[in-house]
Amino acid sequence: MRLTRFTDNALRCLLLLGLEPERCITVNEIAERMNMSYEHLVKIVHRLSELGYVETVRGRHGGARLGRPAVHISLGALVRQTEGNLALVECFDPEHNTCPISSACRLASTLDDALNAFLAVLDRRTLADILEPKNALVPLLARR
Repeated sequence: MRLTRFTDNALRCLLLLGLEPERCITVNEIAERMNMSYEHLVKIVHRLSELGYVETVRGRHGGARLGRPAVHISLGALVRQTEGNLALVECFDPEHNTCPISSACRLASTLDDALNAFLAVLDRRTLADILEPKNALVPLLARR
């Protein structure tokens, strides 16, 4: 399984915001510090704002900040909400399934178990969990 760039960048954006929860950080600064596309990040911040993960502030001292405490941001929920499609194989989607063996094949149930295990691990983790150790992360993301 591979997460989309959208989800990866959403996680990285939240990580930076979580390291500096006391201030608003501009999208441009996040993009520079996390080595992301500004245009793509604008879409990500907008979506994170719609989902309540991020609060945006307009004006001279505006930017983005966490919309809720890091301890209340489930990584599993975030991945489910930012990934467009978690169907690992064609037969997970009944509308587009053309596999001739799907009615007797055990591959789909095995992959479904694997996906559920992956998401279960993420469900047990919050943004606060991945913000540690802050003393190692903060210098790597120092303002440029």
